[in-house]
Amino acid sequence: QVQLVESGGGLVQAGGSLRLSCAASRSDFSINDMGWYRQAPGKQRELVATITSGGWTNYADSGKGRFTISRDNAKNTVYLQMNSLKPEDTAVYYCVAVSGSLHHWGQGTQVTVSS
Repeated sequence: QVQLVESGGGLVQAGGSLRLSCAASRSDFSINDMGWYRQAPGKQRELVATITSGGWTNYADSGKGRFTISRDNAKNTVYLQMNSLKPEDTAVYYCVAVSGSLHHWGQGTQVTVSS
């Protein structure tokens, strides 16, 4: 079992920045893709960004040009740099790590953007 520990959420004003981090608890698992999803109140969980072990990235349209995903394979850690935050970015952000056919999820970290 891989546990994912997220950090970096919080309250920020519109236009501000936050950096989320997610570290996998075990280094003996082969992790392929890692990424971030988010879920706002009353809405379905949605993709934010993903990154492969080789560094290929994919972004939802909502974050293109504002969010940057990166990872440190040696640390099994994925990051999400969020700039120019908007109130509509308010959500619980979840980290995901894919190992084989299994998807491992973090517990979520709250991001709140005030107007």
